[in-house]
Amino acid sequence: MEYHLSHAMILEGPDPEANLALAEKLAQQAVCTAGGRRPCGVCRDCVKAAGGSHPDIAVYGGKGGSRSFHVEEVRQIRDSAAVMPNEAQAKVYILDGADHMTEQAQNALLKVLEEPPSYVIFLLTCGAASSLLPTVRSRAQIFRVQKEDNPQTEESEAFLLAESMAKAVPSAREYDLVSKTGTLTKDKELFRAVLKELALIFRDACALAAGGESQVTASQAAGYLAQRLTRKKLMALLEAVLEAQAMLERNVNQTLLAAWMCAKLK
Repeated sequence: MEYHLSHAMILEGPDPEANLALAEKLAQQAVCTAGGRRPCGVCRDCVKAAGGSHPDIAVYGGKGGSRSFHVEEVRQIRDSAAVMPNEAQAKVYILDGADHMTEQAQNALLKVLEEPPSYVIFLLTCGAASSLLPTVRSRAQIFRVQKEDNPQTEESEAFLLAESMAKAVPSAREYDLVSKTGTLTKDKELFRAVLKELALIFRDACALAAGGESQVTASQAAGYLAQRLTRKKLMALLEAVLEAQAMLERNVNQTLLAAWMCAKLK
């Protein structure tokens, strides 16, 4: 297989969000069609994966409580796995909160873990691999997901928020963007940092739309926007953010500025 991922991996760690984030990144890597480093973040499959709409990536969750991941779901997964991928070279199943699977569900999963189709990848997230049956653990590689001592630095928080806001721009619902600006009205430094990240994202999206290369290599939003918006619209977004930066430095009311910016970006 060209994507060099094990057919089954258990991602264990104390932070469920970090576990899921890594699983999603690995899933994106599996479906990426770029010839170089994967995931590239800009190919059609990466863009769909980032937007949660790739037909060959399925996420099943068992976070409703202890033993809330039932055998019926695993049977659905097993039946689906027998069908070839729709678009990508791989078909990825993320079992988020796999430690909530019933024993019956885990036993039902064993068959496909033992003899999986060559194109199928299973990514199981959990707090501790020891909560899974030994027979399940023996059929998968186990990776420990470390929780950062200080994961939410201002820089990373600003980048993640800017990525989320940028991806909400093409949405038909204005609320999808407005709902992400609440913290900006109370924290000027964060607002400033987010505007800086947005400017980089929109600038990269313009470059990608023109056939160039991305400079913000960690950004998935730039490729996502380049696939959905015209160069004219992307340039207007960049100009709006640059104007918002100037307004913030002139001490314009942050609540009013956030509302103005959302209107300009839609």
